[in-house]
Amino acid sequence: EKLHISEPSNAYDFGQIINAVNTNKDKAACADLLTITDPKKLPMLLSNKLEGEILVIFIESLEYYVLGKDPGLVYQHLFYLSKAERFKVVLALLSKNEKEQVQQLFDLLSENQNHQYSLEDLESLKKVYEL
Repeated sequence: EKLHISEPSNAYDFGQIINAVNTNKDKAACADLLTITDPKKLPMLLSNKLEGEILVIFIESLEYYVLGKDPGLVYQHLFYLSKAERFKVVLALLSKNEKEQVQQLFDLLSENQNHQYSLEDLESLKKVYEL
């Protein structure tokens, strides 16, 4: 059954949707969520709930479903994701494979570069992701 995604108004709603998305490993629904969520609100909506598996499903959803339509939105989400509480902790705990997925998304972003971000922006964000 497809998850119905509506824009979360607070961290609690966002958390509920993320839990459902994560339980079902529903990357399409996760992409819907990220498409309707203002990237600037991401740190507030995630609150202190960022986990490795959430970061990974975000990365996969952005790569598989959002990148082809809107690389600028992907960049924005990666940028604000790095401002979330626990980001550094979660990053440190990623496996080698998961880190490679993040690297791959950055590679695709540089190939699909558009006016919303420069390659310099991308390079400095990669450093934040320790790539």
